[in-house]
Amino acid sequence: MTALLQSAPVTLPTVQGQGEWQPRVIGLDISLTSTGIAGTDWARAFRPGRRRSHERMHWLCGRIQVGVQDADLVVVEGAAYAQGAQAGHHELAGLWWLVTQYLWRHRIPYAVANPHHRTIYATGRANPAQDHPRAQRARVAKGLVRSVAVERYGVECEGPGRYDQADAAILAAMGLDWLGYPTVKVPDTHRRALEAVRWPDLIPAAAN
Repeated sequence: MTALLQSAPVTLPTVQGQGEWQPRVIGLDISLTSTGIAGTDWARAFRPGRRRSHERMHWLCGRIQVGVQDADLVVVEGAAYAQGAQAGHHELAGLWWLVTQYLWRHRIPYAVANPHHRTIYATGRANPAQDHPRAQRARVAKGLVRSVAVERYGVECEGPGRYDQADAAILAAMGLDWLGYPTVKVPDTHRRALEAVRWPDLIPAAAN
C-alpha cells in the first residue's frame, strides 16, 4: 500500500501555529463516493467520480494516506450498521479496513466513532431531526451537523461533498477535545459522546 502514496499527489492545508501548539488531528468520514477529511480549520472531500472497483479503492486510498501523514491522531467514522444491507457495503468495509490497516502499520493512533457519537457531539442529540417527517430526517440531520461545523468551528463546508466535510470536521473536533485541545467549549450534553468512542490504547505523544 505504501506505493499508493506516490500515485496520488494531493495538497492539504497545514496548521499555521499561532500561540499555543496544537496536535495534528484528522477526521475521516470514509465513503466510496465522497470521503470527507478535515483538520482543525479546514475540510475537503475526495470524490472519485466514475472510478469503480479497484481503481476507485486505489484512488481513494492514495489520497487518504497522504492526508493522514504526520497525524498525531485520526478519528475515523465507524460503520452505520443499520445501513449494512445497502449495495456496495462490502467494498466500503474493504476500504475502511485498508485505511485503518495503513494507520496501524504506520503507528498512527486512531479512534473509531460511530455516526451517533458524531451527531451527539455536534448537536447534543443522536437523532436531532426526529421531530421532522421520517423521509426528511437524514437530510435535516446532515444539515444541522454542517451548520455546527460552519458556525461553531468556522470550517467551510461547500460543494457536493459539504456534508462529508462537515462530518469529518466534527470528528476532528472530537479528537482535539479528547486530547485536551478543544477549539471551542461545548456543553456536557455534547461531550458525553466522547465517553462512547473507541479511543486508542496508545496515547499520542501530544496528550502527554
